[in-house]
Amino acid sequence: MSPATLTFPKIDTDLVQFVGGLDQVTPTLRLKPGVPHEALNMECNVLGGFSRIGGYERFDGRTKPSTSTYSIVQVEAMLVTPVVGQTLTGNTTATTGSIIAVGDVYVVLTLIVGAGFSTTEQVKVGATVIGQATDVTVEITPLLNAQYLNLAADIYRAFIASAPGSGPARGICSLNLSGVHTVFVFKNNAGATGCDLYKSTSSGWTQVAYLNEISFTLGGTGVPLDGDTLTRGADTAIIKRVMLESGSWAAGTAAGRFIVTTPAPGNFTAGAGTAGAVGVTLSGAQTAITMLPGGRFEMEASNFGGQLSSLRIYGCDKVNRGFEFDGVTLAPIKTGFSTDVPTHIKEHQTHLFISIGSSVAHSGIGTPYTWTALSGAAQYATGDTVTGFSVQPGAQNAPAMLITGLTSMKMMYGSAAAGTNPFQLVNYNTKAGAVEYSLQNFERTYFVDVQGLTDLTRVQEFGNFSRSTLTYQVQTFMDEKRSLLVESAIYRSKSQYRFFCSDGSGLYVTFENGKFVGAMPVLFAHPVSCVWTGTLPNGNEVQYVGAANGMVYELEKGSSFDGEAIDYSITMNWDSKKSPRVIKDYRLASLEMQGSFYASVTFAYVLGYGSNEFEQPAGIAYESNFRGPSKWDIGLLWDAFVWDGLTARPTELEMSGSAENFQVHLYGTSDYIYPFSMSSLITHYIPRLVMR
Repeated sequence: MSPATLTFPKIDTDLVQFVGGLDQVTPTLRLKPGVPHEALNMECNVLGGFSRIGGYERFDGRTKPSTSTYSIVQVEAMLVTPVVGQTLTGNTTATTGSIIAVGDVYVVLTLIVGAGFSTTEQVKVGATVIGQATDVTVEITPLLNAQYLNLAADIYRAFIASAPGSGPARGICSLNLSGVHTVFVFKNNAGATGCDLYKSTSSGWTQVAYLNEISFTLGGTGVPLDGDTLTRGADTAIIKRVMLESGSWAAGTAAGRFIVTTPAPGNFTAGAGTAGAVGVTLSGAQTAITMLPGGRFEMEASNFGGQLSSLRIYGCDKVNRGFEFDGVTLAPIKTGFSTDVPTHIKEHQTHLFISIGSSVAHSGIGTPYTWTALSGAAQYATGDTVTGFSVQPGAQNAPAMLITGLTSMKMMYGSAAAGTNPFQLVNYNTKAGAVEYSLQNFERTYFVDVQGLTDLTRVQEFGNFSRSTLTYQVQTFMDEKRSLLVESAIYRSKSQYRFFCSDGSGLYVTFENGKFVGAMPVLFAHPVSCVWTGTLPNGNEVQYVGAANGMVYELEKGSSFDGEAIDYSITMNWDSKKSPRVIKDYRLASLEMQGSFYASVTFAYVLGYGSNEFEQPAGIAYESNFRGPSKWDIGLLWDAFVWDGLTARPTELEMSGSAENFQVHLYGTSDYIYPFSMSSLITHYIPRLVMR
């Protein structure tokens, strides 16, 4: 008789790839298990999987919190335990640092001033010696590294302030001036009686002074230039911008305005004067440039001069004249319309286009200051309140620009090379429009309409366009939030269209080579009021948001929402392992994660559609083993930290219980965890009985 043998049930394994984006509408059994059913502050990756979104931090030009570092000073024997917030001083080197944490035998510092602490000197707080410094031998774990970086960031964050004034940030733009990336923000003044402009500097926000404007006609021959001196009698000022509005320099009929500094010793008066060596006739005294409060700014960088130095910002704000700004001089643009308050602005075919209500107008070719018919300017009636412009890709001699209204769309065809009145306005769609501030160009033109996020695709036949709604899978979110949209932006570094709402919520929509990947909702701690995407001198992309609290924040920076914890979660679809009527015993799971810093996620799951017939397990928090770069700046011994660069490995998860299916919930909250990704989940299970 053969000996008895033991048999064990076969354990099956199943790999579920995390794909797509949030899906609120597809029925459960038709939806793949790797598709999220709920999500918050997660984003779709271009190559699949999901990532915790990047943080944001306040900005004013001073040292960024995310670039802060910390140092370790180890003490042989702690004679006196210092307190966080005190200053540690080297008795010999006189180096100082702000204490952000205290260990058993070491002190963690930031804001280091001096040549660095020596391992042979005494260190003290005030006049009190706390011990003798020694070589650093303590090991800093990934968790401690993340926490110390966050504590250092808190110190630097406290130095950064909102621009002066009141209310939300009204508009943001940036320019690279002499190789320095400078950010500008518009805000109402303290009494909300006007709107001021500030620029970022190494010492924080500094006000940009508005200058003066004065009208002129040509009184001689020649061409005045920016930088010339304007003289009338004994009074002089520097011309910062020459704005030709009509006539011709060559014919001696030129007229327009000068933007000038404050004249001295007195104000200008009407009469003959000189601009450099050119004779001019001034209309009267100069007028100080001011801006009314409460504007909603729309701005873009354009170049009508063709040189790097002629790149300027063109903007409007619905309450003031449009303007040009070069980083120093703000020059209001006078269009001559009775209501000279543009609502939207765009450069197209070397014309500056504006909208005022349902009217669209453009300047002369290459001349954003001239708005007369003789210069090639023209005006068009659209029959609908204009909500935005979007230049379309096209053949060299046949470009087009989309003009959207509340309930209509038109295409403007033509070319600046076609001569007088070169453009033709043609109906495209008279039943659908675009939500204001939702238009963005990114491979295709994207905008939000009454259904959701839509793209306008240009096909081979010029003038033939197709429309499609992309966000039907998050229609519940779109229905709730569409009316709250305040701004949209493209973030090319992650191939995303982003829109932001007045309640702090938003949507990150990811594309891959023009193909929709998925959409995920976000919820910021500080509601957004305006957005700007710029380029640093090294070519890298940077994105800023102005907030309802008046701050300017840089996105994709740091581990928190300006010091506040980021809540993140994702709930996957129900997973039946392709056997929806078979009871299965679940044994364990393995989550594939990637990251560069410490990360933590709580793994929870619900069995059998959440039925109370099953014992529902509690969530368990798991730490990653990622070991990203330590940001110590001094005091590091090379054998005191693990430098293996580990950025990806499976995280083994406990799992038990029996049911026909389960639903995974991954979540966490932290102000010191940097973005990390999750790509797939492997589950070990044993099939059991078929349900009756």
